[in-house]
Amino acid sequence: MASPKTVDVVVIGAGLSGLRAALHIQAAGLSYAVIEAIDRVGGKTLTVASKKRGPGVNDVGAAWINDTTQSEMFKLVQKYGLQVEIQAHKGQAILQSPEGCILFTHGEQPVGEDEQAVLSQVFAHFQELISNVNLEDPISSPNAKELDSVTLHEYCVQTFQSKLIADLLDAINQSLIGIEGKDISLLSFLHSCKTGTGLAAMISDGKDGGQYLRVRQGTQTFSQKMAAELKPDSLYLSTPVTEIKQDPGTGTCTVYTAHGTTFQAKKVILSIATPLYKTVTFTPPLPEDKQRLARENILGYYSKIIFVFAEPFWQTAGLTGHIQSKVGPFLFAMDNSFPDDEQWSISCFTVGRRGREWSLLSQDERRRTAWVQLCSAFENANLPSGEKIQVPEPINVLEYEWTKQEFFLGGPLAASPPGVLSQVSGNALRVPFGNIHFVGTETSLQWKGYMEGAVRSGDRGAKEVVEALTKFRCS
Repeated sequence: MASPKTVDVVVIGAGLSGLRAALHIQAAGLSYAVIEAIDRVGGKTLTVASKKRGPGVNDVGAAWINDTTQSEMFKLVQKYGLQVEIQAHKGQAILQSPEGCILFTHGEQPVGEDEQAVLSQVFAHFQELISNVNLEDPISSPNAKELDSVTLHEYCVQTFQSKLIADLLDAINQSLIGIEGKDISLLSFLHSCKTGTGLAAMISDGKDGGQYLRVRQGTQTFSQKMAAELKPDSLYLSTPVTEIKQDPGTGTCTVYTAHGTTFQAKKVILSIATPLYKTVTFTPPLPEDKQRLARENILGYYSKIIFVFAEPFWQTAGLTGHIQSKVGPFLFAMDNSFPDDEQWSISCFTVGRRGREWSLLSQDERRRTAWVQLCSAFENANLPSGEKIQVPEPINVLEYEWTKQEFFLGGPLAASPPGVLSQVSGNALRVPFGNIHFVGTETSLQWKGYMEGAVRSGDRGAKEVVEALTKFRCS
């Protein structure tokens, strides 16, 4: 058996958080190894060619940033000389329901004036709840145990006595993380919203919103650019970690991998979602708080099927390409085009229960049902001109199911069901265990579930490690 590779720090995971941490470790003059289970960098960012020939890409994973509250991601745009495209949000969107299709102003809710007034009060109510959440220690928030004892769906039904409101908040949560409102605690939902500066910002396609800008070169480019800055022979792809063993005497960490390569380090930075902790053996075992998060936190179903076209027929008709749907496999769809590359596409998001049911179909049937739904939405939209939209055949179809990927198993963010957060310490996600430090977008206090949360968590984890090892050297 080969002797272990010895470094100061082992970083597990070559997504945004792991690579960001590794670059800080490198800048501090420490030795490191970055270990990644799959054969590429980028984690839940994955950029693919839109067409069989010619320019243009699509992101089948994380796709959006903004240039204000997601400042670290925008700094990377500037550093790497990337171009961004503002998400199409001016024009008409489509609401697709069993009763038919109607047009509404993009960015507004497709309801009447009376219902709109009620929804405004509901959003104000949620914003007040969100403002009272303690980011660092959510269980110390006012009425935290009560908020953690009910699901988002139960709270909406009990508080507002309205199926419309319960369904709306359920759809919002599914669109964000692929988890139904009946499966997430209200406190978990509120905390996520707080990290994203509020519910309105998280669902917005406008300035300061979570879906404001897309990257022309694709979001996986961030990780590829960061990986290119690493020292030669420091990145190990296709190297799944099986065990992390801490020596209680020396504090040394030994990291074992599926292919027999072993690493020894003073510190480990781990960047995987809490439900995936179960895939790694920890010796000694993780503390009970972290084990509870690993057992009970859940990842939702979240995937995209993207239809690429030769021309932007929806834009010609004055539509933004945004669809909200109550029927068929996808919950919503958005324009993912880049005019400079003549790349015209609509991304359809299959999430939550509807997505899981769709996932059981064959690939041909998945594509057929999503295509039928997309055509129906556009062809039945009542344009002011009275004209009918003729949907052309796509020139390409892209599809990626994160839930079926062995080392991801679900959507962008793990969430807590009722009763979990109130049973663990407030910083259980982020607190180190011996010499193992935990990063990843799930651990972030800013925009968790987003790329911004990932890079900020990498910053935090690296700072913890650099400070500890620098102090150790000085002593």
